[in-house]
Amino acid sequence: MLTGKKILLGVTGGIAAFKAASLCSKLVKEGAEVKVIMTQSATQFITELTLQALSKNVVYTDTFDEKHANSIAHISLADWADLVLVAPATANIIGKMAAGIADDMLSTTLLATQAPIMVAPAMNVHMYEHPAVRRNLAELVSRGVMMIEPGEGLLACGYTGKGRMEEPETLVRVVDEYFNREAALDKEPLSGKRVAITAGGTVERIDPVRYITNDSSGKMGFALARAAKRLGAQVTLIAGNTQAEPPAGIPLIRVSSAQEMYEAVQAVWADTDIMVKAAAVADYRPKETAAQKIKKTGDSLVLELVKNIDILETLGKLKTSQYLIGFAAETENVEQHAMDKLKRKNCDLLVANDVTAQGAGFGTDTNIVNIYDASGLVQSLPRMAKEEVALRIMELAASKVAGTSR
Repeated sequence: MLTGKKILLGVTGGIAAFKAASLCSKLVKEGAEVKVIMTQSATQFITELTLQALSKNVVYTDTFDEKHANSIAHISLADWADLVLVAPATANIIGKMAAGIADDMLSTTLLATQAPIMVAPAMNVHMYEHPAVRRNLAELVSRGVMMIEPGEGLLACGYTGKGRMEEPETLVRVVDEYFNREAALDKEPLSGKRVAITAGGTVERIDPVRYITNDSSGKMGFALARAAKRLGAQVTLIAGNTQAEPPAGIPLIRVSSAQEMYEAVQAVWADTDIMVKAAAVADYRPKETAAQKIKKTGDSLVLELVKNIDILETLGKLKTSQYLIGFAAETENVEQHAMDKLKRKNCDLLVANDVTAQGAGFGTDTNIVNIYDASGLVQSLPRMAKEEVALRIMELAASKVAGTSR
């Protein structure tokens, strides 16, 4: 899949820069056209001539060293690339990317490109675990930058831990898998399928000014809707209380309470191929909703709650040919609770996350999830943008329902 692909390789100043020679060579051997940008500090570890010989292209190091009078190098390179791969990526370039700093050839090009970006961090274990670096990495992931996690082992500094750049063979495989996947997406594996997705939290009224709800922002559900549409599905989105902007071009049914959401789901259920229940539906509602604002009359107030209909469980009992995906937001014993919920509610897939984990859960732009079916764990996804998590989930669903018809 790399034949003819245009890969812009960014090399920064860490000891792992020596691996860039092997990486460049392997990418070229796989048929890719490679152009290289080096930071000045990278040239302290490996020469421009080495990468020029291996890539068979001019190597760029200086923003102001324009090699062609009829173009601006950092713009033409940014437009040229099918993929930008920064390997190794030091804490310095990661920080610049997160802050939007453009003070050298590589950081300027990264800011100008519209191509997808992959980053392969490489640094001392304590640097990698520093809160500032973790924050910067999370920021990049939330923007859709693809992170190739470093390996663990003996580092050049003498420490042992996480921070070693992945081997060139692994990086080439990841790049190849990316282009394979993009080719598969172009075929729209959910074409002809009808997908319904619920998002956000429900609102259970206490009185005209007060209600019970939860922290769901709707971001995960909206990302799933965009992913399903990208894969060719005909999508219907049912959303409760949300803080995110709903996706454009997708039919949206707005609801408030759990009962309203149930009714909306029921209305589309018979014509649905895949139902994704990503909404955080309230388990209970006030037994009575006051017609007027409840006035403060004492030191305590007793509010009686009654159980809402369990929409996911109801659908699990009703399903015939529908493929049902549920979600579980947990705070402990994630796998145990997820498998229990999957079986009790007759789901085909159950997506679970620990909402107490940093970078996961309500309101964030990233998520960390495990996906289960009746046999157990199917996929474990590290922290990544919710858009990417959504795409992985819908790709998995597409593979499961491939070839089925209604």
